[in-house]
Amino acid sequence: MKPSFPVSPYSVQGYSWRTYLARTAVDPNSLWKSIEQEVRSLDPTLSIAATGTLEGALKEFYRGPRFELVTFAAFAAAGLLLIVIGIFSVMAYTVSLRTHEVGIRMALGAQQRNILQPIVLSGFRVIALGTVLGLSAGFALTRFLTSQISGISATDPWTFAGVALLVVSVGLAACLLPARRAASVDPVIALRYE
Repeated sequence: MKPSFPVSPYSVQGYSWRTYLARTAVDPNSLWKSIEQEVRSLDPTLSIAATGTLEGALKEFYRGPRFELVTFAAFAAAGLLLIVIGIFSVMAYTVSLRTHEVGIRMALGAQQRNILQPIVLSGFRVIALGTVLGLSAGFALTRFLTSQISGISATDPWTFAGVALLVVSVGLAACLLPARRAASVDPVIALRYE
């Protein structure tokens, strides 16, 4: 007796059992009896021990913490830490190169606010450009990420917004802290700084 539904069987050998998968266009739950009858007609000594859908089996298999998820999270955290350190280092170095300029402005009587504003503004421009380029690259790579991570949207707006906020915050702090330090130095020392 042939089933009245289109079935294409696939055999998957496990440890000590054999699994058969059937692709169908109808609800899989309505087919169990027909499939079990077909199996028994082939060999009466066989029986179906467990039934279910592939989606249900995958949910059962991936129910607990996954190694891939933990690995991706560890690499993502390490990458984010390296990004934060890199941004802070580059921006702090760039601001420290302007110490001589800060000394000249202080010697001419500029207020600390007038010294910090152009430094932070120029740093923010660089950080904003880098953030826009990074977000663009992230969106461009979402097709690859979608194939690697299941259950999480590759274009999760909270993740993109959180990373952008972190990068901008670290960049602004990296501009502001060295600029404040340079603005608090005696103008004579700042003029001698090279």
